Amino acid sequence: MKIYIKSLVLLLFIGLTSCEGLVEGINDNPNDVLIDDIEADLFLTGAMLANTGVQAGHLNRVGGMYSGQLIGITSLYSNIYGFSLSTAEAVGTWRNIYVGVIPNLRHIRDIAVDDNLLAGIAMVVEAHAVGTGASLFGDIPYAEVNNSEIDNPSFDSQVAVFNDCIALLDGAIDKLSAASSRTLSADIYYEGDRDKWIAAANTLKARYYLQMKDYGAAYSAAQNGISSHDGTMQHIPRGDPNVAEGDKNLFWEILEGSRAGDIGTLNSYLIQLVDPASTLSRNNSKTDETARHGYYQIDESGGSPNTGIIEQFEPQNLVSFAENALILAEAGARTQGVSTGLNHLNDLRSWLNTGGGVNANFQGEAFLYDAYEVADFDSGGIENQDGIAADRAFLREVIEERYVSGFGTFMPFNDSRRLRATDSDIAVAYFLVDGPDGPYPERMPYSDDELNANSNAPDEDPGIFAKTEVNE
Repeated sequence: MKIYIKSLVLLLFIGLTSCEGLVEGINDNPNDVLIDDIEADLFLTGAMLANTGVQAGHLNRVGGMYSGQLIGITSLYSNIYGFSLSTAEAVGTWRNIYVGVIPNLRHIRDIAVDDNLLAGIAMVVEAHAVGTGASLFGDIPYAEVNNSEIDNPSFDSQVAVFNDCIALLDGAIDKLSAASSRTLSADIYYEGDRDKWIAAANTLKARYYLQMKDYGAAYSAAQNGISSHDGTMQHIPRGDPNVAEGDKNLFWEILEGSRAGDIGTLNSYLIQLVDPASTLSRNNSKTDETARHGYYQIDESGGSPNTGIIEQFEPQNLVSFAENALILAEAGARTQGVSTGLNHLNDLRSWLNTGGGVNANFQGEAFLYDAYEVADFDSGGIENQDGIAADRAFLREVIEERYVSGFGTFMPFNDSRRLRATDSDIAVAYFLVDGPDGPYPERMPYSDDELNANSNAPDEDPGIFAKTEVNE
C-alpha cells in the first residue's frame, strides 16, 4: 500500500485550472514541478471528490440494495442484489480512501501547520472517509498507512479505527475553533465556513459513537452537531447541463451511461413504506409521504426521466441535519427518555413540513409532518397500534424515519446491521432476496488489490455475511 504522493500531484494538476502562478520563481526545468511548490489548498478539492466517491459512489448503491431501498434489476447490479458481491467491487472505494483521501490530506497538514482552518478541514475529511471505511469493511489498515517505511500496514480493529477517527475529529475541532472562516474555493463542501465544519465534525463523532452503541456519547456529541439544513454537508454537482459527462449527481451519471436499466427503486420496501396506497405505508393522520414517495422514485431506464433524488444536479447528502436530529432523537430517548427524544424528532418534522425533504419538482405534491405527542406512542396511539411499550414504539418510529430520511446515504445499511441482533423489535423489517428471515449482508468485501498486495491482509475475504466487531 505504499503511496507515492508525487504521482497524485500530477493527477490533481490535470483537473485544476488557473495554475499559471504555481511555478513562478522556479529557475529549474519548468516541467519539474516539486510537491513543495504547490499551495496546500490545491490538494483539498481532489481529496474531497475522492471522499464523495466513498460516501455516494458504487458501494453506497450496494448498501441501498442490501437495506431494501433499491433493487438490482439486471446485469452487474442484479448479481450484486443476489449477494454475488466480489472483492473487485470494493477497489474504487478502497483507492479513494487510501490514494485519493489520506495522502493528500496528510500532505496538507504537513505543509500548512500554521493554517488551522485548512488543517482542521483536512482532519475532518480524513475522519469521514476512514470512519466510513471502518463501518463498511470492519478491520482496516489505518495506524500504519501513509508511512514510506511500511509497505504492508497491519489491519486495526474496527473499534480502534472508530476511536482514532473520533480523536482526529476532536483535534480538528480544536484547530477549527482557533481558526477564522475565510473564502476557500477549494473547499467544495462548505467554502471555508469554520462553524459548519465544527458542527459536521460533531455529527460525525455522534455517528461513530452511535455505531458503537455508546448512546450517551452520541447524544452529547450531536448536541453540538448540525442544527439546520443549511449546515448539511453535500456533494453539489456543478457540471455543464449541456454535456452528459462531468460533475453530475453520481447516481444519475451511471443510469445515463452504461448502467441504464440495471438498478432502481421499482416497488422496493422503501417505496412501499412511503406510498400512501400501500398496505405497508407509514402514513397516518399526522404524516403524508406523497411528496417523498414521488421524489424517491428512481426510473432505471436512464438519467433524464429522473427529476427527484437523482436529478442530474440534485445535491447528495453526506452528513446531514436530518442525521444529526435523528441521532439526538434516538440517543436522547435511550438515555434521557421519550420526551427528550420527541423534541428532536419534532424538530426534523417541522423542517420536513416546510417541504425541505424534497426538491422544487415535488414541493407541489402533498406532504404533512405534524408534531407528534407523547400519547401518540402509548398503546393504541397512532404510532403504536400493536400495543408495544411506549418507549419502544417511539424508537421504532425514529428508526423508521432514519430509514426514510437516510435514503442515498449509508445510514439505513448501518442501522440494519446495528439493530438486527439487539433491537430487532424496532428495526425496519425490509425485504431482500430471501425474504425477511435473511441472510443479511453485514459488511462490504475488502478490495482485491489490498488482498493481493498486503501480506498483512487476510488470506481471503471473510465474506459479506461475516459480522463486524461493533455488530457481533
